[in-house]
Amino acid sequence: MKKLYLVTNSDKYTEEEFLQRIEDALKGGVDILQLREKDKTDREILALGKKVKDLCDSYEVPMLIDDKPHLAWALGVGVHLGSDDMPISLARKLLGKDALIGATAKSVEAAKKCEEEGADYLGVGAIYETKTHVKTKRTSVETLREIKKNVAIDVYAIGGLNIDNIDILQGSGADGICVVRAIMDSPRVLEDTKKLKAKIQEIL
Repeated sequence: MKKLYLVTNSDKYTEEEFLQRIEDALKGGVDILQLREKDKTDREILALGKKVKDLCDSYEVPMLIDDKPHLAWALGVGVHLGSDDMPISLARKLLGKDALIGATAKSVEAAKKCEEEGADYLGVGAIYETKTHVKTKRTSVETLREIKKNVAIDVYAIGGLNIDNIDILQGSGADGICVVRAIMDSPRVLEDTKKLKAKIQEIL
C-alpha cells in the first residue's frame, strides 16, 4: 500500500476549521501527518499539537512535528528534520529508538547519509515549485528514482504535488506522496483525499 502523507498548513483557518480539515483528511485516508507551523511559538505549537495528536491517535495515524525535536519529545510524536535542523543521530538520542524520524534529501549522497544516521524515511523534492513557507529547489524524478534504488528506507515525493500532476511519478518507485495544498486548500477535503489516495495506489 502506497502512502499519502499530509503536511499541514493552518494559517488560512480558525483552529476549529483547521481541526475539521485534519479530521476529514484522516477519514479520507491520510497515512502520516506532519504538523508544520513556521509562524507559531513553541507554546502555540504544543497546544495545537495536543489536539492534532488526539485526532491522529483516534485514526491510528502516526504524527510528526516539523523541525522541532523538543516539541516532538514533549508531545510523544515523531519529527521531520531538514538539513539545517538538529542532526538525526541527536534527535534519535532524544526521542528514542522507536520514534518516527524523517529527513529531507535532495541527492543520493545526502539520502545515504540520512539513512546511516538513523532516519526512518526520506522526503525527496521539490518535484514541482511550491507556494508554502519553505524555500524549495527542484529535484528531478530521475534523482528520486536513484535515491530509492540506493536506500532501504521509505522514500516520499514532495513539492507541489496534486491529483492532476502526480502521473509524473509513475515508475519512480516512491513509497508515497507528501502533499500540503492539495488537501489543505481543498474545498472538499474528505472527497479529494479519497480520490488522491486512490490515484496514488493506481500510479505508484
